[in-house]
Amino acid sequence: MANLINLENVSKTWGLKTLLDGVSLGVQSGERIGIVGVNGGGKTTLLEVLTGIEPPDAGRVSHTSDLRMAVVTQRFLLDDALTVGQAVVEPLGLQTFEWASNAKVREVLQGTGVADLGLDTPVGQLSGGERRRVNLAAALAQDLDLVVLDEPTNHLDVEGVQWLADHLLSRKLAVVVVTHDRWFLDTVATLTWEVHDGAVDVYDGGYNDWTFARAERARQADAIEQRRQNLARKELAWLRRGAPARTSKPRYRIEAAEALIKDVPPPRDTVELMAFSKQRQGRVVIELEDARIDAPDGRTLVDHLTWRLAPGERIGLVGVNGSGKTTLLRALAGEHPLAAGKRIEGQTTRIGWLRQELDDLDPERRVIDAVEDVATYISFGKKELSASQLAERLGFSPKRQRTPVRDLSGGERRRLQLTRVLMAEPNVLLLDEPTNDLDIDTLQELENLLDSWPGTLVVISHDRYLIERIADSTYALFGDGKLTNLPGGIQQYLDTRAAQARTAGTLDLGEGKPEDVDRQSALSSQEERELRKRMNTLERKIAKEDERAAELEADIAALSEAGDFEAIGAKTKELTAAKDAREELELEWLELGERLER
Repeated sequence: MANLINLENVSKTWGLKTLLDGVSLGVQSGERIGIVGVNGGGKTTLLEVLTGIEPPDAGRVSHTSDLRMAVVTQRFLLDDALTVGQAVVEPLGLQTFEWASNAKVREVLQGTGVADLGLDTPVGQLSGGERRRVNLAAALAQDLDLVVLDEPTNHLDVEGVQWLADHLLSRKLAVVVVTHDRWFLDTVATLTWEVHDGAVDVYDGGYNDWTFARAERARQADAIEQRRQNLARKELAWLRRGAPARTSKPRYRIEAAEALIKDVPPPRDTVELMAFSKQRQGRVVIELEDARIDAPDGRTLVDHLTWRLAPGERIGLVGVNGSGKTTLLRALAGEHPLAAGKRIEGQTTRIGWLRQELDDLDPERRVIDAVEDVATYISFGKKELSASQLAERLGFSPKRQRTPVRDLSGGERRRLQLTRVLMAEPNVLLLDEPTNDLDIDTLQELENLLDSWPGTLVVISHDRYLIERIADSTYALFGDGKLTNLPGGIQQYLDTRAAQARTAGTLDLGEGKPEDVDRQSALSSQEERELRKRMNTLERKIAKEDERAAELEADIAALSEAGDFEAIGAKTKELTAAKDAREELELEWLELGERLER
């Protein structure tokens, strides 16, 4: 592995806040690094210092010579006068009309959805999300050693996020990515950097492993506040009981997590919440009868739709960009007229809607004033929270609550918008891409809050982790004029979309999808059985080495009391050998695990 970028004792201050304080890190060839941390904690600053966009205040940043690097930030750097083709294809030395004959460029343009925009479309006519996708395509179409991405999934649908993860895994390049998308982080990252309090902590693996490490650290450190520890335990419980865990930790280390969560109940009591919801909402919530919903451009999105939201129902809504998800949500809220049919709203229904657009707030108002303008107290299930308590749970410290709105970052404004929506005590919650600009800690806290929220929920999100975590059922818009229920959740949606693409002849099975290549080179059943058998053997050997190390440590402690230093030296050598042997066994176990996951 070659060193691509090196940070030596780097510091960076923004205003009065020190974001990086004596940080030393390196990026090696082939590493895939996910960067996480709270909003305003320094993630983007680290990215910009790493890539040379911003100079450090102190310390040294060095890049290897001839480093081929592309950076996709949240800044829009495209020339409005260029066409999409000129921005993406022509820098590669190709004419715009030649893109379809180049397999790599074709895959990138189709995977990011840029091909659908039209290569002759002027960049100046694109929306912010479309420009981000063009930026992403322009970067990925190049031959690179390193790609650096800042929130690349924000303007991709579920399918696009899946494609991006597969694409990065199929490329022999290093990746550094700031992301709050936990499924994407868990799938792509081999290392996780957590930026906090001017420091950067490094963890092996993706989100699952990072959660494990943080929970274990919280368990061992009595100084960690109890509420955060409970939240970590709850998150671990869902990880281990829900979707199959992708953790790279061996079974003998997972046992510690199992012990930690054995008494943790399921994240929410669905039966109790449904019963409570019926008391608050009655029988009728929102119903659409034989409805036709047209898009603003006149396209029919759904027709003859009868959909009755039940009290306490939790629905995840997915579909490609432009399929009409937001328009359907607006129709549910009564803000988009039906082209045909009828909308019925229950008498006690109170709708809270988290839109993609930020609220137009008075920039001079303090955060706590903006929250208390809605209400001063809220009942959350069986608990009552003050405006200040809810704001704190969503990431606003008491000191930050006194900050004027004008000084908030984009992520903080999104959190303020969410806090105001919840303070209105709705019993129907419509969330349109709630993960955009929210950090992972805030997402965990939001999920924790919603676990005890007794109401009806419809959420649009490209974050499959969020949908799997908070929704009990999944619906999709496939562009066929219907709203389709998916008992198999997000995976069923992706499988259906892939089948549709093959039927339509638009899926290039030879080159377009890394997972197709993976299937062709998949392990046979016999090979898989042999690998699992070897891994079980290794686990037993590792356990024996652990027992041997514990015995040696006890012997050394006893010899220390006796003052037998010669014997201590001999036992210490044995202990070192036992630990070395254990590390070799663990390394082999991890390598076999990676072969199984391919």
